[in-house]
Amino acid sequence: MPRRRRAFSCSISWACIEVLHRWGEDGEGRARPQQLVVAVAVGGPFHLPAKVTVDANGTVHLPPLAVPLSSFLSPEAKAGLIEYFRFLATPASQVFSATPRPETIALQRKKFAEHFRPALEREKALYRVKSSAATIAGVYADVITPEDGIAQKNKNRVLINLHGGGFATGARIMGALESIPVASLGKIKVLVLDYRQGPENKFPAASDDVVAVYRELLKNYKPKSIGIYGCSAGGFLTAEAAARIEKEKLPVPGAIGIFCASAGGWMDGDSGYLGTALIGYEVTQPAKLRHPWVSDVEYFTDADFNDPLVAPIRSAAVLTKFPPTLVITSSRDNAASSAMYTHTELVKLGVDAELHVWEGLPHAFFTFEPDFPESKDAWNVVVRFFDKHLAVQ
Repeated sequence: MPRRRRAFSCSISWACIEVLHRWGEDGEGRARPQQLVVAVAVGGPFHLPAKVTVDANGTVHLPPLAVPLSSFLSPEAKAGLIEYFRFLATPASQVFSATPRPETIALQRKKFAEHFRPALEREKALYRVKSSAATIAGVYADVITPEDGIAQKNKNRVLINLHGGGFATGARIMGALESIPVASLGKIKVLVLDYRQGPENKFPAASDDVVAVYRELLKNYKPKSIGIYGCSAGGFLTAEAAARIEKEKLPVPGAIGIFCASAGGWMDGDSGYLGTALIGYEVTQPAKLRHPWVSDVEYFTDADFNDPLVAPIRSAAVLTKFPPTLVITSSRDNAASSAMYTHTELVKLGVDAELHVWEGLPHAFFTFEPDFPESKDAWNVVVRFFDKHLAVQ
């Protein structure tokens, strides 16, 4: 018969924790813990809430839980997140959850751009820049420079931005949102690449485009004076590009930035569950979390996620050659765990890597909420990082 054994209990004025093991027998008749039940009550008198249960394999089952906005958020961020949750309840939000398909991609891109247009206009008002078009190694690029000119120390430095948008959307608009603050605050030129995406194109088309542009820039810039960064899909692509540059035996860039992403994986780890729930989405079933997000991206249909050119995290030999790397994420980003794991592995291998985590904020917040003080802080971190690591010719 299964037994229930009390592990310990306590009774103090402000909290009580009671842990119980449910015991059963294994196939050989030995007693084994089958489930752990944890009950926590805070403040007296004590009223035990619905129980948190823990399976023998460590899986935690949470009862209904009310999570308020973080007390560390600025007033602007709190107000913005409330509006964000209201937006998620509208039909218009479906453009972000629907999987891009060939028959719908044009409309999705149009709606995506329309949604972020007000944020772009606000950014342009906050950060004064100039923009022009260029074609580099056959790849279209927006050239973003500060309105009052490039700083003298940055005359021979350049940044490549790889925009977010799930390898399907975001061209031009997300790149601008990710580049205007950097160009303005850093007084530096930023090249925003319109790399090839799905569903029309498959891996490694985007990597091909980035490496082609990088190779062309090496004709005029020293490698240590070139930086590459991106957010979300662009952060993922930044890691892929670093791996590809190594494979091509090109000199590595001076520094890279992997923002709101990782060097492999997406919704892996705790944040695949907690980050997803805390931004108002239903949590995917565990069986679907093996390669979530990317598994639904047609760009990666034929990709092997054990290939370090797809997921550099798979190879220590590749990661160890990464240049100085800035990793940015936030506590409600469903990619946060993958981002933190990337940083851990880089540091373990001796790579000069920084990790910055913003509390209580969702995926890629700083790219579309220009008035959040936290967004301005994030962009300042980006500018300082590249200024520190890029060589001055």
